[in-house]
Amino acid sequence: MKWLRHILGLGLLLAVMVGCGSSPDSPAAARHPLMEGEACRTLVGIDSLMWRQADSALKVMLEFAGSKEADSMDVFEGHYCQVLVAELLFKNRYAQSNRTEVLKAVGYFDSIVDLHGAAVQERDAFLAARAHYINGVGYYERDSLIEACVEYLCALRMMESHFAEGEMVGHKARFMALTYNRLGDLFSAQFMQEPAIFCYKQALTYDRIAQVSPDKMVNILYHLGKQYDKLNEADSAACCYEKALELLTERNTLLYRDLISVRALFEYSSRNDTVNSLDSLKRMTAQAANETERLNRYMIIGSIYQDMGRYDSAKAYFEPVLEFEKEYGVASVSARALREIAMSEGDTLKATQYATMLIEETTTAADKQAQVSKLNDLFQNYLQEKQEAASLREQRKAVRMTLAMVMTLVVIAAVVVILMRRSLRKRMAAKEAETQRRLSEASQRHDEAERELQTKMEQAAQHTKEVLQQRAKAVYHSEEKDKLQRIVSEFETTYPRATEKLQTVCPELNETERNLAILTFLRFRAKEEAELLGLSENTVRKYRSALYKKLDFDQFAVFVE
Repeated sequence: MKWLRHILGLGLLLAVMVGCGSSPDSPAAARHPLMEGEACRTLVGIDSLMWRQADSALKVMLEFAGSKEADSMDVFEGHYCQVLVAELLFKNRYAQSNRTEVLKAVGYFDSIVDLHGAAVQERDAFLAARAHYINGVGYYERDSLIEACVEYLCALRMMESHFAEGEMVGHKARFMALTYNRLGDLFSAQFMQEPAIFCYKQALTYDRIAQVSPDKMVNILYHLGKQYDKLNEADSAACCYEKALELLTERNTLLYRDLISVRALFEYSSRNDTVNSLDSLKRMTAQAANETERLNRYMIIGSIYQDMGRYDSAKAYFEPVLEFEKEYGVASVSARALREIAMSEGDTLKATQYATMLIEETTTAADKQAQVSKLNDLFQNYLQEKQEAASLREQRKAVRMTLAMVMTLVVIAAVVVILMRRSLRKRMAAKEAETQRRLSEASQRHDEAERELQTKMEQAAQHTKEVLQQRAKAVYHSEEKDKLQRIVSEFETTYPRATEKLQTVCPELNETERNLAILTFLRFRAKEEAELLGLSENTVRKYRSALYKKLDFDQFAVFVE
């Protein structure tokens, strides 16, 4: 069947490569990777379909390869097409025959992954990771395990260095699950249980993120359980087997029969349930779909009989397996088991015959150990890099958190300062307003006091004037001889500086005019003034007219203040 699959794969590849063989020297190579043409859109459509229906995507790819559209591909599209071809061949169980083109695609995508902006870089990084992955598949198909491991790890590094954990969703999460699953299978085949367990667990995690159907996780759980089984971690193994059987809905499948068989062996090993275990194994053997599956069940049954010491029954199951292996040039577990049985039975001749079959395997054991050591070094280096990257991310996260806290504190401090300044301004404004109010009230009180004082002074002045007038009238009506002198004396006593001020303002006034001014101020009538001055009334009137021209009696109060 392998030769037929290879021929079919080669035929399909030749048909597709005609359309995907755009040379770097072709005119279309000048097109910028950012400029996606019709061919690129078609390839993207095939890519999207491949994740859902790989067989349908392969048919579309064959149709595309024969179209004129395929002839217009640029370098980017040509390499993209080769990666898709390799993936489609693998997903449709054909051998990878475009090795040269895949290697070129790996180099090309590695060279452009960081050349453009974020959106294009994301696309190119994913394609570069896929190119490494499918290149690893090609190495694995040729039993180049170390090279395959390197490529798988390159794919993981490419993804982890260009995408944050939260961005690993959808196709990216599914791709991570596939890559970890392939690594798990590789390590499992080399009996490297701990690396295999790590990878299978990672594959399960990403499958849950991608929200794949539960059936697709069954195979991973099955292989994970087998790793725990080999490490004698019975509880973990049983948990994986039970979970896998719980998720598996289809019973008429190889995977279901494998699960029942391995669980039967587990039940025998952990609980010594011989009858039920052998019954389940023989039932699964009867349902085997082909000779390979049937002989695999024989190996498990034979190992149980050997452990029980029932060597005849064990040989009945191991010998058909050995005949099948000899036909394909392989010597493995069956020869080793039969040799141990022969030695237990004391049959040295047969033991020697079986040992001869294992000579070649023994001579390559050192090489395999070296290979395992190299694989382990590669994986440990990857884990160390992953841990260092995680530590660096944590440090950066801590720095960002510290900066965020500092910025938050700065903002809070700024807000507090602003609020305090506003509060201070408000308090100062309120205090100033209060001060202004108090000053205003004090000013009002002062003005009122001044007005009150002014009124009182005016009242006092008026009273003084009235009292003086009364005394002057009393003098006038008295029998005193020198009434005028007495009245002027009373005036000067009451207003000590009035006469001096009057003389200063109006120095041209004579004594008669000054006395007339005083008498006029004291409200004496012209007749009375004439009598006091010893003048006629007409003369007094003439003096008054002259005095009014020299002195404004409305302002006379200035002189008596």
